[in-house]
Amino acid sequence: MKYAVLIGDGMGDYPLAELKGRTILEAAATPNLDALAQGGLLGLVQTIPETKESGSDVANMAIMGYDPAIYHTGRGPLEAASLGVRLEQTDLAFRLNLVTLEFAGSKTFMRDHSAGHIGTDEAHILLEHLAATLPLNAGQKLYPGVSYRHLLVWPRLPADLPTIPPHDWRDKEVSWHLANGDRNLAPVLDLVKASWPILADHPVNQKRRRSGLKPANSIWPWGQGRPPAMSAYKERFGLTGAVVSAVDLIKGLGVYAGLKPLDVPGATGYLDTNCEGKVQAALTALQDDDFVLLHLEAPDEAGHQGDWKAKLAAIEMFDHRVVGPIWAGLKEMGEFRLLVLCDHYTPVTVKTHTREPVPFLVYPGPRPSGRPFTEKEASCSGLYLPHGHLLVGLLFGSRG
Repeated sequence: MKYAVLIGDGMGDYPLAELKGRTILEAAATPNLDALAQGGLLGLVQTIPETKESGSDVANMAIMGYDPAIYHTGRGPLEAASLGVRLEQTDLAFRLNLVTLEFAGSKTFMRDHSAGHIGTDEAHILLEHLAATLPLNAGQKLYPGVSYRHLLVWPRLPADLPTIPPHDWRDKEVSWHLANGDRNLAPVLDLVKASWPILADHPVNQKRRRSGLKPANSIWPWGQGRPPAMSAYKERFGLTGAVVSAVDLIKGLGVYAGLKPLDVPGATGYLDTNCEGKVQAALTALQDDDFVLLHLEAPDEAGHQGDWKAKLAAIEMFDHRVVGPIWAGLKEMGEFRLLVLCDHYTPVTVKTHTREPVPFLVYPGPRPSGRPFTEKEASCSGLYLPHGHLLVGLLFGSRG
């Protein structure tokens, strides 16, 4: 038996006037998703527990079968695992974004959580300069990642710091956060402010401005945590496998779950990602292993940009270039079970994650739903799972 999980990050959304009251998922052409949902099990699942923030780290941990209430410590240590960074139990790992801030007198605004989706090569130049120039203390280290997503490790700092995810504050004022009086957060904010003069006129940012692109004019640490204690898939389910994603978070979850994180050239996390390479990597992994998880970030990024057209294109790309080919490949392997879902909503009208239960499908299922894959049809299916980590029970059966 082969098992596959396909995640279209942030696909869920709200009805839009531009689409005559339909959601983007309803408006998109998704023949493969619809056929799988109609012939399989369709339902809703609550991937974000009430006690946790609506983050991809929480949601994807639950989808993989780990209760976030037990295992989640923060996003940073998951990304550290993906980068091969070994953490001590006293280390605090932050996700470190390169962002675009706007300074307007006494007010500061978060204009872009991704610095205009800065390229990895440019970002690495900036990270190298920051590592050499910032007033880092002994043990503090910066590690470059992909695009705007990087890592900061800070030993012996308290974990319960009131940091904020930059994607939650796009086009909003963040002056209040930068003036936060929390004694333990103060050194973190001091480091943010120290990055401003270093990045302001760096040649990379000068070139970006000349090209009409957003400058990466600040660092932004958030999502901090210490190393979690997670048991491996081999131990829990008797399965070996791999994860395929452009996002360090997903790769890091795979590392902690004892799954192989696969690197795919040209996997960017956006509309220009190498879907064919990701599909090939996933199907090749299943030749030897039992399980694969393939994650596509593009719908989520379009949601953060507030761009419904880009999100529609990303969902159709997921259907045509990921779901369809994976389904076809699985059928050639014999017996299989396939789980497809989004991890959370990223509505274009709010530009950040929300905690509604999300649609999922399991194929083949015990009975055909006869319904297409949309938020509304999933809510009318009569199937609701209150906890995301229960999904693996439907996928793996007796294994879960």
